[in-house]
Amino acid sequence: MALFDWFKRDKSPLIPDELWEKTVAALPFLASLTVDEKKSLKSLAEAFLAEKEFSTAGGLALSDEICVSIAAQGCLPILNLGLTAYREWVGIVVYPDEFVVSRQIEDEDGVVHEYDDVLAGEAWEGGPLLVSWRDVQMAGDGYNVVIHEFAHKLDMLNGQADGMPALHSGITEEEWAQVFVAAYEDFCRRVDDAEETIIDPYASDEPAEFFAVLSESFFELPAVVQNEYPALYDLLRRYYRQDPLFRQQA
Repeated sequence: MALFDWFKRDKSPLIPDELWEKTVAALPFLASLTVDEKKSLKSLAEAFLAEKEFSTAGGLALSDEICVSIAAQGCLPILNLGLTAYREWVGIVVYPDEFVVSRQIEDEDGVVHEYDDVLAGEAWEGGPLLVSWRDVQMAGDGYNVVIHEFAHKLDMLNGQADGMPALHSGITEEEWAQVFVAAYEDFCRRVDDAEETIIDPYASDEPAEFFAVLSESFFELPAVVQNEYPALYDLLRRYYRQDPLFRQQA
């Protein structure tokens, strides 16, 4: 039975247990979740699937596996934040592989340059989220295109993506800026010095990418983030209201 068949039949669709267990088993970074956390994640993913609209491009056929895998990964960051953190956008477009987006930039002389950007994912402010299914399936070891793009959506909740998401009580903008900027500047220095970093060097591109990449690493390689940037790890722990490193060590 197709996913959207049981959507039509039930306004609060339940992900079949067999499909959910298969999905979780394919995502090793979910293994350390407690039994209760996995139940909460499943319920959140079901609510997410009922609220969002999936479509495909490039000839990819939409399937239960695609939708549930993206929902499970995308809901991990908001496990303790709630689905309202993903408000104000609905669409998710899934491509079979990397896709091309046409860009236009204007230089200092007012000349407009056009070029094609090859992407694994992209989050549009106020619009849909785009991901490559091939890259979704590559999740693990610090690379997670779903968490990356969903982190951008969290960043956009209070305006343009700039590396500072909408903060909840207990974290001030001043504290976030102090800790985040110090870590970002240090990471940029390391990349400029040609250091081979475990964290994807793409994080040095701009603050928004640093937040998205560090979110990937926080959930998949928490020991690396804690070891290299302990103050930032603690900040992300408090922001996401989760402690992946503690889970792994429990």
